[in-house]
Amino acid sequence: MQADRKNVLLLAACQALIVTSNVVLISINSLAGHALAPNKALATLPVTCFVLGGAVCTVPASLLMHRLGRKRGFSLGAAVGIVSGVCCAAAAYLHSFALLCAGNVIFGVYSACAQYYRFAAADAASASFKHRAISLVLAGGIVGGVLGPESSKLTKDALSAPFLGSYASLIVFAALALLLVQGVQIPPLTEAERATTGRPLRAIMKQPVFIVAVLGAGVGATVMNLLMTATPLAMQMCHHEYSDSALVIEWHVIGMYAPAFVMGSLIQRFGVLQIMTCGVVMMLACVGIALAGISVAHFWFALVLLGVGWSALYVGGTTLLTEAYVPSERAKTQGVNDFLIFASMALSSLSAGLLVTTRGWSVVNYASLPVILAAGVALTWLRVQRSRQARAVAA
Repeated sequence: MQADRKNVLLLAACQALIVTSNVVLISINSLAGHALAPNKALATLPVTCFVLGGAVCTVPASLLMHRLGRKRGFSLGAAVGIVSGVCCAAAAYLHSFALLCAGNVIFGVYSACAQYYRFAAADAASASFKHRAISLVLAGGIVGGVLGPESSKLTKDALSAPFLGSYASLIVFAALALLLVQGVQIPPLTEAERATTGRPLRAIMKQPVFIVAVLGAGVGATVMNLLMTATPLAMQMCHHEYSDSALVIEWHVIGMYAPAFVMGSLIQRFGVLQIMTCGVVMMLACVGIALAGISVAHFWFALVLLGVGWSALYVGGTTLLTEAYVPSERAKTQGVNDFLIFASMALSSLSAGLLVTTRGWSVVNYASLPVILAAGVALTWLRVQRSRQARAVAA
Protein backbone atom coordinates (compact mmCIF):
# COMPACT_ATOMS: atom_id res chain seq x y z
CA MET A 1 0.00 0.00 0.00
CA GLN A 2 1.39 3.42 -0.98
CA ALA A 3 2.26 5.68 1.95
CA ASP A 4 -0.31 8.36 1.10
CA ARG A 5 -3.09 5.74 0.79
CA LYS A 6 -2.11 4.22 4.13
CA ASN A 7 -2.12 7.64 5.75
CA VAL A 8 -5.56 8.35 4.34
CA LEU A 9 -6.91 5.05 5.69
CA LEU A 10 -5.51 5.61 9.19
CA LEU A 11 -6.50 9.27 9.31
CA ALA A 12 -10.00 8.39 8.08
CA ALA A 13 -10.28 5.90 10.96
CA CYS A 14 -9.14 8.59 13.41
CA GLN A 15 -11.66 10.95 11.82
CA ALA A 16 -14.37 8.35 12.39
CA LEU A 17 -13.47 8.22 16.08
CA ILE A 18 -13.37 11.97 16.64
CA VAL A 19 -16.67 12.39 14.80
CA THR A 20 -18.18 9.61 16.91
CA SER A 21 -17.15 11.50 20.03
CA ASN A 22 -18.37 14.81 18.60
CA VAL A 23 -21.77 13.32 17.77
CA VAL A 24 -22.09 11.78 21.22
CA LEU A 25 -21.43 15.22 22.68
CA ILE A 26 -23.85 16.95 20.31
CA SER A 27 -26.54 14.37 21.05
CA ILE A 28 -26.35 14.64 24.84
CA ASN A 29 -24.51 17.85 25.80
CA SER A 30 -27.44 20.24 25.48
CA LEU A 31 -29.74 17.75 27.24
CA ALA A 32 -27.24 17.13 30.05
CA GLY A 33 -26.66 20.87 30.26
CA HIS A 34 -30.40 21.48 30.46
CA ALA A 35 -30.63 18.98 33.33
CA LEU A 36 -27.64 20.36 35.26
CA ALA A 37 -27.57 24.10 34.47
CA PRO A 38 -28.85 26.50 37.14
CA ASN A 39 -30.29 28.62 34.30
CA LYS A 40 -31.90 26.65 31.47
CA ALA A 41 -30.86 29.30 28.91
CA LEU A 42 -27.30 28.06 29.53
CA ALA A 43 -28.17 24.53 28.38
CA THR A 44 -25.85 24.74 25.36
CA LEU A 45 -22.98 26.29 27.33
CA PRO A 46 -21.13 22.91 27.45
CA VAL A 47 -21.21 22.86 23.63
CA THR A 48 -19.90 26.41 23.59
CA CYS A 49 -17.11 25.43 26.00
CA PHE A 50 -16.18 22.54 23.71
CA VAL A 51 -16.00 24.85 20.69
CA LEU A 52 -14.25 27.61 22.65
CA GLY A 53 -11.57 25.17 23.83
CA GLY A 54 -10.99 24.26 20.21
CA ALA A 55 -10.86 27.89 19.10
CA VAL A 56 -8.23 28.80 21.70
CA CYS A 57 -6.04 25.82 20.82
CA THR A 58 -6.20 25.67 17.02
CA VAL A 59 -3.25 27.99 16.41
CA PRO A 60 -1.06 26.53 19.23
CA ALA A 61 -1.87 23.00 17.98
CA SER A 62 -0.82 23.88 14.44
CA LEU A 63 2.42 25.52 15.61
CA LEU A 64 3.14 22.56 17.89
CA MET A 65 2.77 20.15 14.97
CA HIS A 66 4.98 22.40 12.88
CA ARG A 67 7.66 21.98 15.52
CA LEU A 68 7.17 18.37 16.70
CA GLY A 69 5.48 16.74 13.71
CA ARG A 70 1.94 15.59 13.00
CA LYS A 71 2.18 12.21 14.76
CA ARG A 72 3.27 13.65 18.11
CA GLY A 73 0.66 16.38 17.87
CA PHE A 74 -2.12 13.91 17.13
CA SER A 75 -0.94 11.60 19.93
CA LEU A 76 -0.97 14.44 22.44
CA GLY A 77 -4.45 15.46 21.29
CA ALA A 78 -5.84 11.93 21.74
CA ALA A 79 -4.29 11.71 25.22
CA VAL A 80 -6.05 14.96 26.13
CA GLY A 81 -9.26 13.43 24.77
CA ILE A 82 -8.95 10.60 27.30
CA VAL A 83 -8.63 13.17 30.12
CA SER A 84 -11.70 14.97 28.79
CA GLY A 85 -13.77 11.78 28.85
CA VAL A 86 -12.81 11.21 32.48
CA CYS A 87 -13.84 14.76 33.43
CA CYS A 88 -17.20 14.62 31.61
CA ALA A 89 -18.02 11.21 33.10
CA ALA A 90 -17.16 12.53 36.57
CA ALA A 91 -19.40 15.54 35.95
CA ALA A 92 -22.35 13.29 35.11
CA TYR A 93 -21.70 11.17 38.20
CA LEU A 94 -21.31 14.18 40.51
CA HIS A 95 -24.10 16.23 38.85
CA SER A 96 -21.65 19.11 38.34
CA PHE A 97 -22.47 21.61 35.59
CA ALA A 98 -19.13 23.42 36.10
CA LEU A 99 -17.12 20.20 35.70
CA LEU A 100 -19.12 19.30 32.59
CA CYS A 101 -18.19 22.65 31.06
CA ALA A 102 -14.53 22.15 32.04
CA GLY A 103 -14.49 18.68 30.51
CA ASN A 104 -15.86 20.09 27.27
CA VAL A 105 -13.16 22.78 27.17
CA ILE A 106 -10.56 20.01 27.47
CA PHE A 107 -12.28 18.03 24.74
CA GLY A 108 -12.00 21.12 22.54
CA VAL A 109 -8.19 20.77 22.75
CA TYR A 110 -8.46 17.22 21.38
CA SER A 111 -10.83 18.41 18.66
CA ALA A 112 -8.44 21.24 17.72
CA CYS A 113 -5.66 18.71 17.10
CA ALA A 114 -7.99 16.38 15.20
CA GLN A 115 -9.02 19.22 12.86
CA TYR A 116 -5.63 18.77 11.18
CA TYR A 117 -6.28 15.18 10.07
CA ARG A 118 -7.52 16.54 6.74
CA PHE A 119 -4.52 18.83 6.30
CA ALA A 120 -2.11 16.03 7.26
CA ALA A 121 -3.52 13.87 4.47
CA ALA A 122 -3.05 16.73 2.00
CA ASP A 123 0.50 17.41 3.22
CA ALA A 124 1.64 13.89 2.34
CA ALA A 125 -0.38 13.43 -0.87
CA SER A 126 0.68 14.10 -4.44
CA ALA A 127 -0.80 17.15 -6.14
CA SER A 128 -3.25 15.04 -8.16
CA PHE A 129 -4.43 13.13 -5.07
CA LYS A 130 -4.59 16.06 -2.63
CA HIS A 131 -8.26 17.03 -3.07
CA ARG A 132 -9.34 13.36 -2.87
CA ALA A 133 -7.15 12.79 0.20
CA ILE A 134 -8.92 15.63 2.02
CA SER A 135 -12.40 14.40 1.10
CA LEU A 136 -11.66 10.72 1.85
CA VAL A 137 -10.33 11.51 5.32
CA LEU A 138 -13.45 13.53 6.03
CA ALA A 139 -15.52 10.65 4.64
CA GLY A 140 -14.39 8.58 7.61
CA GLY A 141 -16.84 10.66 9.58
CA ILE A 142 -19.75 8.67 8.15
CA VAL A 143 -18.85 5.87 10.58
CA GLY A 144 -19.09 8.35 13.41
CA GLY A 145 -22.42 9.53 12.03
CA VAL A 146 -23.88 6.08 12.67
CA LEU A 147 -21.82 4.97 15.66
CA GLY A 148 -22.20 8.21 17.64
CA PRO A 149 -26.01 8.38 17.93
CA GLU A 150 -26.38 4.61 18.28
CA SER A 151 -23.78 4.40 21.04
CA SER A 152 -25.34 7.39 22.81
CA LYS A 153 -28.74 5.63 22.80
CA LEU A 154 -27.21 2.44 24.20
CA THR A 155 -25.04 4.14 26.84
CA LYS A 156 -27.20 7.13 27.86
CA ASP A 157 -28.83 5.27 30.76
CA ALA A 158 -26.47 2.27 30.97
CA LEU A 159 -24.80 3.32 34.22
CA SER A 160 -25.95 4.70 37.55
CA ALA A 161 -26.31 8.35 36.46
CA PRO A 162 -27.93 9.77 33.30
CA PHE A 163 -25.42 10.30 30.48
CA LEU A 164 -22.58 8.75 32.51
CA GLY A 165 -22.15 5.81 30.14
CA SER A 166 -22.13 8.07 27.07
CA TYR A 167 -19.44 10.32 28.50
CA ALA A 168 -17.39 7.30 29.58
CA SER A 169 -17.46 6.00 26.00
CA LEU A 170 -15.40 9.05 24.98
CA ILE A 171 -12.45 7.57 26.87
CA VAL A 172 -12.56 4.42 24.72
CA PHE A 173 -12.83 6.30 21.43
CA ALA A 174 -9.89 8.59 22.26
CA ALA A 175 -7.75 5.64 23.35
CA LEU A 176 -8.40 3.87 20.02
CA ALA A 177 -7.39 7.04 18.14
CA LEU A 178 -4.17 7.20 20.15
CA LEU A 179 -3.31 3.67 18.99
CA LEU A 180 -4.19 4.23 15.32
CA VAL A 181 -2.27 7.47 14.90
CA GLN A 182 1.01 5.67 15.69
CA GLY A 183 0.94 4.22 12.16
CA VAL A 184 0.65 7.57 10.38
CA GLN A 185 3.72 8.58 8.37
CA ILE A 186 3.82 12.28 7.44
CA PRO A 187 7.13 13.59 6.06
CA PRO A 188 8.46 16.33 8.36
CA LEU A 189 9.30 19.75 7.03
CA THR A 190 12.88 20.24 5.94
CA GLU A 191 15.19 22.35 8.09
CA ALA A 192 14.93 25.13 5.50
CA GLU A 193 11.11 25.05 5.59
CA ARG A 194 11.07 25.12 9.40
CA ALA A 195 13.55 27.99 9.48
CA THR A 196 11.62 30.04 6.91
CA THR A 197 8.42 31.71 8.08
CA GLY A 198 7.33 32.83 4.61
CA ARG A 199 5.20 35.87 4.03
CA PRO A 200 3.70 37.87 6.90
CA LEU A 201 0.34 36.52 8.01
CA ARG A 202 -1.32 39.79 7.08
CA ALA A 203 -0.21 39.37 3.46
CA ILE A 204 -1.56 35.82 3.35
CA MET A 205 -4.91 36.86 4.84
CA LYS A 206 -5.37 39.67 2.31
CA GLN A 207 -5.53 37.21 -0.57
CA PRO A 208 -9.03 36.82 -2.04
CA VAL A 209 -8.57 33.04 -2.09
CA PHE A 210 -7.85 33.02 1.66
CA ILE A 211 -10.81 35.26 2.48
CA VAL A 212 -13.29 33.16 0.52
CA ALA A 213 -11.85 29.84 1.73
CA VAL A 214 -12.20 30.87 5.38
CA LEU A 215 -15.58 32.52 4.88
CA GLY A 216 -16.99 29.54 2.98
CA ALA A 217 -15.83 26.89 5.44
CA GLY A 218 -16.61 29.17 8.37
CA VAL A 219 -20.17 29.86 7.26
CA GLY A 220 -20.73 26.17 6.64
CA ALA A 221 -19.45 25.25 10.10
CA THR A 222 -21.24 28.15 11.85
CA VAL A 223 -24.68 27.52 10.38
CA MET A 224 -24.30 23.76 10.78
CA ASN A 225 -23.32 24.19 14.44
CA LEU A 226 -26.11 26.68 15.12
CA LEU A 227 -28.89 24.47 13.76
CA MET A 228 -27.43 21.13 14.87
CA THR A 229 -26.86 22.31 18.46
CA ALA A 230 -30.40 23.70 18.67
CA THR A 231 -32.04 20.60 17.16
CA PRO A 232 -32.09 18.26 20.22
CA LEU A 233 -33.60 21.03 22.37
CA ALA A 234 -36.04 22.09 19.65
CA MET A 235 -37.23 18.51 19.16
CA GLN A 236 -37.61 18.06 22.92
CA MET A 237 -39.67 21.27 23.05
CA CYS A 238 -41.81 19.87 20.23
CA HIS A 239 -42.41 16.75 22.35
CA HIS A 240 -40.44 14.36 20.16
CA GLU A 241 -38.71 11.35 21.72
CA TYR A 242 -34.95 11.23 22.32
CA SER A 243 -34.72 8.33 19.87
CA ASP A 244 -36.20 10.60 17.17
CA SER A 245 -33.68 13.31 17.99
CA ALA A 246 -30.81 10.81 17.86
CA LEU A 247 -32.05 9.51 14.50
CA VAL A 248 -32.17 13.04 13.06
CA ILE A 249 -28.63 13.78 14.29
CA GLU A 250 -27.44 10.42 12.93
CA TRP A 251 -28.72 11.17 9.43
CA HIS A 252 -27.46 14.73 9.66
CA VAL A 253 -23.92 13.48 10.26
CA ILE A 254 -24.29 10.92 7.46
CA GLY A 255 -25.30 13.86 5.26
CA MET A 256 -22.15 15.67 6.38
CA TYR A 257 -19.69 12.90 5.58
CA ALA A 258 -21.20 10.55 2.98
CA PRO A 259 -20.78 13.12 0.15
CA ALA A 260 -17.07 13.29 0.94
CA PHE A 261 -16.60 9.99 -0.92
CA VAL A 262 -17.32 11.84 -4.17
CA MET A 263 -16.70 15.47 -3.20
CA GLY A 264 -13.07 15.41 -4.31
CA SER A 265 -14.02 14.08 -7.74
CA LEU A 266 -16.84 16.62 -8.05
CA ILE A 267 -14.45 19.46 -7.22
CA GLN A 268 -12.01 18.19 -9.82
CA ARG A 269 -14.72 17.97 -12.47
CA PHE A 270 -16.81 21.09 -11.83
CA GLY A 271 -14.48 23.39 -9.88
CA VAL A 272 -14.29 24.26 -6.22
CA LEU A 273 -16.31 27.48 -6.43
CA GLN A 274 -19.22 25.75 -8.17
CA ILE A 275 -19.35 23.03 -5.53
CA MET A 276 -19.22 25.56 -2.70
CA THR A 277 -22.08 27.49 -4.32
CA CYS A 278 -24.11 24.28 -4.35
CA GLY A 279 -23.43 24.09 -0.61
CA VAL A 280 -24.97 27.53 -0.14
CA VAL A 281 -28.08 26.45 -2.06
CA MET A 282 -28.38 23.31 0.08
CA MET A 283 -28.27 25.35 3.27
CA LEU A 284 -30.94 27.73 2.02
CA ALA A 285 -33.12 24.72 1.21
CA CYS A 286 -32.49 23.38 4.72
CA VAL A 287 -33.80 26.59 6.27
CA GLY A 288 -36.85 26.55 4.01
CA ILE A 289 -37.80 23.03 5.09
CA ALA A 290 -37.12 23.76 8.77
CA LEU A 291 -39.49 26.73 8.62
CA ALA A 292 -42.19 24.70 6.86
CA GLY A 293 -43.02 22.47 9.86
CA ILE A 294 -41.92 20.77 13.09
CA SER A 295 -42.62 17.11 12.40
CA VAL A 296 -39.81 14.57 12.69
CA ALA A 297 -39.76 14.43 8.88
CA HIS A 298 -39.20 18.20 8.65
CA PHE A 299 -36.31 18.01 11.11
CA TRP A 300 -34.89 14.98 9.27
CA PHE A 301 -34.94 16.48 5.77
CA ALA A 302 -33.65 19.85 6.96
CA LEU A 303 -30.74 18.36 8.89
CA VAL A 304 -29.73 16.02 6.04
CA LEU A 305 -29.59 18.99 3.64
CA LEU A 306 -27.68 20.95 6.27
CA GLY A 307 -25.09 18.17 6.40
CA VAL A 308 -24.67 17.99 2.63
CA GLY A 309 -24.35 21.77 2.42
CA TRP A 310 -21.70 21.74 5.14
CA SER A 311 -19.77 19.04 3.27
CA ALA A 312 -19.63 21.10 0.07
CA LEU A 313 -18.55 24.27 1.87
CA TYR A 314 -16.09 22.64 4.26
CA VAL A 315 -14.32 20.34 1.80
CA GLY A 316 -14.35 23.12 -0.79
CA GLY A 317 -13.02 25.70 1.68
CA THR A 318 -10.25 23.36 2.83
CA THR A 319 -9.25 22.65 -0.77
CA LEU A 320 -9.32 26.35 -1.64
CA LEU A 321 -7.17 27.21 1.37
CA THR A 322 -4.31 25.02 0.11
CA GLU A 323 -3.92 27.54 -2.74
CA ALA A 324 -3.17 30.33 -0.26
CA TYR A 325 0.16 29.15 1.21
CA VAL A 326 3.47 27.39 0.58
CA PRO A 327 4.80 24.65 2.95
CA SER A 328 6.69 27.05 5.22
CA GLU A 329 3.49 29.07 5.74
CA ARG A 330 1.05 26.22 6.28
CA ALA A 331 1.18 26.05 10.10
CA LYS A 332 0.17 29.65 10.70
CA THR A 333 -2.26 29.74 7.77
CA GLN A 334 -4.05 26.53 8.78
CA GLY A 335 -4.02 27.63 12.41
CA VAL A 336 -5.63 31.00 11.73
CA ASN A 337 -8.16 29.37 9.39
CA ASP A 338 -9.32 26.90 12.03
CA PHE A 339 -9.22 29.52 14.80
CA LEU A 340 -11.62 31.73 12.87
CA ILE A 341 -13.90 28.78 12.16
CA PHE A 342 -13.92 27.63 15.78
CA ALA A 343 -14.48 31.16 17.09
CA SER A 344 -17.55 31.60 14.89
CA MET A 345 -18.80 28.17 15.96
CA ALA A 346 -18.42 29.12 19.63
CA LEU A 347 -20.64 32.15 19.08
CA SER A 348 -23.22 30.12 17.15
CA SER A 349 -23.40 27.31 19.73
CA LEU A 350 -24.03 29.77 22.57
CA SER A 351 -26.58 31.63 20.44
CA ALA A 352 -28.35 28.36 19.68
CA GLY A 353 -29.32 27.77 23.31
CA LEU A 354 -30.36 31.36 23.93
CA LEU A 355 -32.41 31.63 20.74
CA VAL A 356 -34.17 28.27 20.84
CA THR A 357 -35.16 28.53 24.52
CA THR A 358 -36.26 32.18 24.40
CA ARG A 359 -37.33 32.80 20.79
CA GLY A 360 -38.05 29.38 19.31
CA TRP A 361 -36.85 27.17 16.46
CA SER A 362 -38.08 29.48 13.67
CA VAL A 363 -35.97 32.40 14.89
CA VAL A 364 -32.87 30.16 14.96
CA ASN A 365 -33.41 29.43 11.28
CA TYR A 366 -34.13 33.03 10.30
CA ALA A 367 -30.93 34.09 12.07
CA SER A 368 -28.88 31.81 9.82
CA LEU A 369 -30.08 33.34 6.54
CA PRO A 370 -27.84 36.47 6.46
CA VAL A 371 -24.80 34.31 7.23
CA ILE A 372 -25.56 31.87 4.40
CA LEU A 373 -26.14 34.72 1.94
CA ALA A 374 -22.79 36.28 2.92
CA ALA A 375 -21.03 33.11 1.74
CA GLY A 376 -22.93 33.26 -1.56
CA VAL A 377 -21.84 36.85 -2.12
CA ALA A 378 -18.19 36.03 -1.35
CA LEU A 379 -18.16 33.10 -3.78
CA THR A 380 -19.66 35.26 -6.52
CA TRP A 381 -17.01 37.94 -5.84
CA LEU A 382 -14.12 35.46 -6.18
CA ARG A 383 -15.63 33.96 -9.34
CA VAL A 384 -15.78 37.46 -10.89
CA GLN A 385 -12.18 38.16 -9.78
CA ARG A 386 -10.91 34.97 -11.40
CA SER A 387 -12.90 35.58 -14.57
CA ARG A 388 -11.33 39.02 -14.92
CA GLN A 389 -7.85 37.58 -14.36
CA ALA A 390 -8.45 34.91 -16.98
CA ARG A 391 -9.57 37.50 -19.54
CA ALA A 392 -6.55 39.66 -18.74
CA VAL A 393 -4.19 36.73 -19.27
CA ALA A 394 -5.91 35.82 -22.54
CA ALA A 395 -5.65 39.41 -23.74
